[in-house]
Parts: sequence; C-alpha cells; structure tokens
Amino acid sequence: QMYKVFVKEIPIILSTEKKIGKGYTSIPLKEVKFKKLINQINNGELLYVNIYHKNAEKLEKFLREKLPVVEAGGGLVYNSKKEILFIRRNSKWDLPKGKVENGESYEEAAVRETIEETGVQDLEVRRFLTKTYHVFKRNDKFKLKITYWFEMFSDYTGPLIPEPSEGIKKVRWKNFEKSQKALQDSYENIKLLFPKEYLIPHPNDRIS
Repeated sequence: QMYKVFVKEIPIILSTEKKIGKGYTSIPLKEVKFKKLINQINNGELLYVNIYHKNAEKLEKFLREKLPVVEAGGGLVYNSKKEILFIRRNSKWDLPKGKVENGESYEEAAVRETIEETGVQDLEVRRFLTKTYHVFKRNDKFKLKITYWFEMFSDYTGPLIPEPSEGIKKVRWKNFEKSQKALQDSYENIKLLFPKEYLIPHPNDRIS
C-alpha cells in the first residue's frame, strides 16, 4: 500500500516499506513533523521522502489529522471514439474536478463538477478509479485535498463549454496521441489516473 501526496509537483511517499529506493529519505511515521517537512520541500531542501508505518490504515489517518482536508470529486471521461475530456486551466491540461458539497456523494460531486466545468452531458459513471492527495496553501494555511476520481463515459457530441469563473480556458476531447502530449503539460497526480501506455517516460522518474 502506498500513497503519493503531492507538494507542488513533488511526491511525499507514505508507504508500509522502510526502503523504497535509492535517494529516499525514510522517516518513521511517529517521528514526522509534517508541516516542517512541507516547508522543507517547498524550500527545495528535501526532494525524495518516504514516510513509513507497517499499518497502511495509519498512513491515511495520519494525513487527515495533520492538515484540514478538502474533499473533491473528479472525472476521467471517455467518449465512443476513446477520446478523453481535458480542461485547460492555469496554463496546464487538467481533468474536471471540484469540491464535494454538503450532502453529496463523491460520485455525485464528480459528475456535477464535470458537467459544470465542461458542458458535457449524459455522463455514465463506469467505476471508481483512485484517490489522489495534494497539499495546497490557502490564506497562509496548508490544506490537504483528497480527490476521488471516477472513470466515466459519454457519447455527447455537442459543444464543450469551459467554465470561466473556474479559470477554465478550454475544454477538449483528445485522442490517444494528443492525450499523451497533454499529460506532458499536466500535473503529476493526474498522471496516476491514466493507463501506463499514455505516459511517456520522463528521464528523471525515480519511482513508477
């Protein structure tokens, strides 16, 4: 069991193994000062970190205790041409996602946000994919965003409408090659959702 928690684009690994690879600083869970760790990564003092504990459930519990959690839902949407729905935000290609509102399930939030951000209709949820973890700063406080991702399908061929209030500049269906290209200009946690053949190996990759 392993979690990758992204700080900027650098993963903090939380795992049940003490040794996960060369160049990793391994820290037992009970000795971790999490906010200090985030600051060290932000300042470029630390790069590869592995926080370990033999009990995998303790790892996520630890995360949730250390930082206020924002929960979100998102969609990896395919159409009948096997194209994938991408949004362009903050000069990067991303996937539609957003905060879970009161009384919503993760799945409902993922569907609602995908419709709001892209204008796509007739979404069918196929399966739950995974959760991703991302540390961000809001009003000078660190928060942990946990996003629940769902694979979805739509044969919608109508206009795609970016949601300007969310800073979305473009919405595009992308075929395999264009998706590969988009992922090189995207975020690390988005790459975790894609089948391996979409990912062009990067020379600096330490861990798969």
